[in-house]
Amino acid sequence: MTRPQHDPNAKPPIALMPSDVSSRIGVFDRFAGLMATLASRAPFFIFCIGLVIAWLVEGIVKIADGGGISAFQDSAYQLQINTTTTIVTFLLVALLQNSQTRSDQATQHKLNAIADGLADFMEQMAQMHDNAKLHQDLVELRDAVGLESRENTSHK
Repeated sequence: MTRPQHDPNAKPPIALMPSDVSSRIGVFDRFAGLMATLASRAPFFIFCIGLVIAWLVEGIVKIADGGGISAFQDSAYQLQINTTTTIVTFLLVALLQNSQTRSDQATQHKLNAIADGLADFMEQMAQMHDNAKLHQDLVELRDAVGLESRENTSHK
């Protein structure tokens, strides 16, 4: 397998390092982080189970009131649980995706910083020891810094 040749005239990749990232977090991002934390805890799970139990109790009450087993098959009754779970799922997916994206970006910034620091060290070693393989690895590592912004369309 041949490695792509490095273009010495190419501009260095634009990559955000951890120190370049703003420490300001928007209202929605703070809210999404709080909700992601809340949704990953036992009380939220218990709340969801409570919703289902409340729905089942309502059905049992309808049956006991003389509605018969057809009370569970009533479209309005089914619509209640379907609508509730759909709304909760839709909102949680949006909030959790926001939280996941921010986490992925933070991880990428950390990896860029590590790769950049390692590349600096490799550059010093390559200058001390005239090693072609080390020079090529240095080029590959420098090319990797900021790669996510060149390959992924979802990053800003």
